[in-house]
Amino acid sequence: MNRTRRPATRHSVTVEIAGEKHVLRSELPPEDTRAIAAHVDTTLRGLPGYQTLEPFRAATLAALSITDELFHAREELRRLREEIARRTAELASILEEAGEDDAAKRPRTAPRRG
Repeated sequence: MNRTRRPATRHSVTVEIAGEKHVLRSELPPEDTRAIAAHVDTTLRGLPGYQTLEPFRAATLAALSITDELFHAREELRRLREEIARRTAELASILEEAGEDDAAKRPRTAPRRG
């Protein structure tokens, strides 16, 4: 069966970043677009000397700051995945040993003859 993909619904959302209104079109839910824009705005306004920076420089510094957050989040995610894999392997080993111990304690019965 040939399935064609329906184009995702695009939403127009008006946001304010650094005091300027922008109309953004996105496939994300509007509340996600607003949250992202709010994060960009907060990052911009949190820059040292924000009021005196040229807009392009402020946007560049905000992009660098947000990218730094992304890289740290990716590293933390990688570390957590490794921790989960390590703990899963430990638990599997413990369960395997417990299963072997249980099997060794069970009395052996003769196979049934039919």
